[in-house]
Amino acid sequence: MLKFNQILFWTCLLIVKSLGMVFAQQKSNNLSFIAEGLEWKGVAVQDDDYSIWGCSPIMGEDGKVHIFAARWPEKNVDPAWRKSSEIAHYVSDNPEGPFVFSDIAIQGTGADTWDKYAPHNPEIAKVGDKYVLLYIANTDYNRPPHPANQRIGMATSDSPYGPWEKVGDDGLIIDADNPEKWNYQSRNGAVNPVFLEKDGKFFIYFKSMGKIGLKYGLAISEKLEGPYEITQKPVTSNEGTLEDGTAFIYNDYVYLLTTDNHGHNTGINGGGTLWKSKDGISFDLKDAKIGYKSIEDYYGDYQESLVRKIYGGLPKLMERPKVLMIDGKPAYLYGPSGWNYFGGDRTVCHVLKINLD
Repeated sequence: MLKFNQILFWTCLLIVKSLGMVFAQQKSNNLSFIAEGLEWKGVAVQDDDYSIWGCSPIMGEDGKVHIFAARWPEKNVDPAWRKSSEIAHYVSDNPEGPFVFSDIAIQGTGADTWDKYAPHNPEIAKVGDKYVLLYIANTDYNRPPHPANQRIGMATSDSPYGPWEKVGDDGLIIDADNPEKWNYQSRNGAVNPVFLEKDGKFFIYFKSMGKIGLKYGLAISEKLEGPYEITQKPVTSNEGTLEDGTAFIYNDYVYLLTTDNHGHNTGINGGGTLWKSKDGISFDLKDAKIGYKSIEDYYGDYQESLVRKIYGGLPKLMERPKVLMIDGKPAYLYGPSGWNYFGGDRTVCHVLKINLD
């Protein structure tokens, strides 16, 4: 009887594993128009004296491409990102780079403010004649109180070269301090903003932790400077952990591209999830597709012997994906990786071309 039960157990386990593999394979065949057309172009931003993270691009009126990236002098990622990060501005004549350092856009105040330390994970956009720069920061990089003390700020400028003026009294735009909202007292605060202008309103998507897990939320305002009202529930129906994203409108749909850290949504561990929505307020997993696959699928010269781990559990194509729109179409995809694929000892920002045809 015992032997029969053992056989039954292992048979059931094999069936479960097989079904899981089939499910993962079904998901891995579900490629989006972005994943199908990505073309590796190489390194966009690197700096021998700084580690690079979170590269957000925009086309300027000067015809140049501007990237706003988080950077810090230490070679490690954690804890440096939450302690020493600043928002730097890089410029290029070509979306594929190389990008050259221009100036510092935002630094921590070092004073008793919500953004005392480490402005990080920038998001750049343009509304009318104004450039809009969103970022996160914290009051104390030690754990605890970090990461629960992270908040989102906004600054505006007439030029991508600055100067940048914080909105309101101190720039603070979104937090996790409202007891009536789903993300009240979130363990990671309110972080990693994504900006979108839609139907005359301003949307800021953000990552937060509620009782139902780590989700992307949404805050809406009729005025650029706010106040922003957080919706009553998250916008994503993700399984497991998702990470930071980018949003754009294309062919009358709102797309939200996020990472899929453990493959729960796409079947690709460390891949990307492309969410699709008509109203931009609700993104259902059944409508999502693979936003991008693994590094080996795009970087033809990938050599495991050269790869150097700096941060993260496995080599990924990128973290913090950001899309550059040109003439109303998604044209290029940017993002850093915690692993240096060329043997270097710092993180860099990669760029891939999005071939829509």
